[in-house]
Amino acid sequence: MSAALSVDSWKDQARSLSYRNQCFVGNRFVSAASGKTFTCVNPATGAPLTQVSAGDKEDVDRAVKAARAAFEKGVWSRIAGSERKKVLLRFADLMEKHATELALLETLDMGKPIGDSSTIDVPLSIQCIRWYAEAIDKIYDEIAPTPPNAISLIRREPLGVVGAVIPWNFPLLMGSWKIGPALATGNCMVVKPAEQSPLSMLRLAELAAEAGVPEGVFNVIPGYGETAGQALGRHMDVDAITFTGSTEVGKYFLKYAGESNMKQVSLECGGKTPNIIMADAPDLDAAAEAAAWGIFFNQGEVCNAGSRLIVEESVKDAVLEKIQKVAQILQPGDPLDPKTKMGAMVDETQMNRVLGYIEAGAKEGAKLAFGGKRVRAESGGYYIEPTLFDGVKNSMKIAQEEIFGPVLSTITFKDQDEAVKIGNDTIYGLAAAVWTKDINKAFKTSQALRAGVVWVNCFDNGHISSPFGGFKQSGFGRDKSLHAMEKYTQLKATWINIS
Repeated sequence: MSAALSVDSWKDQARSLSYRNQCFVGNRFVSAASGKTFTCVNPATGAPLTQVSAGDKEDVDRAVKAARAAFEKGVWSRIAGSERKKVLLRFADLMEKHATELALLETLDMGKPIGDSSTIDVPLSIQCIRWYAEAIDKIYDEIAPTPPNAISLIRREPLGVVGAVIPWNFPLLMGSWKIGPALATGNCMVVKPAEQSPLSMLRLAELAAEAGVPEGVFNVIPGYGETAGQALGRHMDVDAITFTGSTEVGKYFLKYAGESNMKQVSLECGGKTPNIIMADAPDLDAAAEAAAWGIFFNQGEVCNAGSRLIVEESVKDAVLEKIQKVAQILQPGDPLDPKTKMGAMVDETQMNRVLGYIEAGAKEGAKLAFGGKRVRAESGGYYIEPTLFDGVKNSMKIAQEEIFGPVLSTITFKDQDEAVKIGNDTIYGLAAAVWTKDINKAFKTSQALRAGVVWVNCFDNGHISSPFGGFKQSGFGRDKSLHAMEKYTQLKATWINIS
């Protein structure tokens, strides 16, 4: 990985980059059947990067047929697990070989800092593919405790054709969270990347083919959600959909499944994470720094961003002062500069959406403590400075709706019960955090919070071995860990009578 490159070096490599911009079906690139394309834009400058094939219903059908044919032939699903492991390990090796290219694609297409793409997104994506490759031959099936005259074999079998709909904020990493376990368990895939950031996934598909993933096993159809996404969700020959994105769109996939073939659906949707800082936090400086990074990292475009700072009244002013100091070093800059800590919003639509929430917060009576404006407009890019509201009521729009931007809402509480009540007062339940040195308070609070992941005295910590997913309208099903493999398999019991 070339994290030590200068800004000029990164820009030189960016200028020489070539883009894969067609549908990837049956291990080759093909234009969309309609011939239509859409413009892929660099969020840092507002300038076009390339034209990308706009896949639609016919292209999805072509990809699903390729995936189904590969699955039925057994070229992937019925080969030895040790062979799948070898291929996926070669795949991870190729990702590592092309890590600089993948990091550039992620930054140019999505707007995140190259320092993050090169040291977080790409390495963790490689780790994910390797981890699931290594898991393949280490998971055993079961034998039930039957009477002596019978044997019941309990096996997990691949579902078949899995449709994966990938978000624009972490296209490579969250794509890998789905590709790793789905391919490891023997499925064939049709991936629909977000139209805002499809480039890294198209390159990833090419690397998979180079690694030896058979024809038809891994297909990618770029396109719009309402066309390609809906076609995948409604397809009668897709066995499962795995989706990461907004709760609004997640509900559409439940509807599509119900109106088609009742395909399995797993959803990782929105969040409004409560980050609870109690007065007895073991280190207020660390808590404040984590709170700042927890909302401003990746421009706040993170499903589990700590967008609600729920802080005990007696330490609120001290915590906000420290957060403001951290925010000063997180000002937006050129994403290709390794020194930049905060990049551009993914597109103009998202930038305007976030600015609209900032305006709504002020109108509802929240106090704008700092930030709140578009910056670097002269670049042509879509930048918003770190923003913090004080005096927020949990009933306000900015406290209830997912903003998906660098906007932090501060809400105070008097005691532990009130903190939990505020934390749970949301339709979401993706993640939560609590800061206290009292182990009893920490444990009781973590139990009471309705969230799929709860951090204690840290924020956004994790590992590929630990599951990630939500409660309530944040969805169901888990990414990461061995548990992710469960949603790409189905149980079969084979009862053998012994007479």
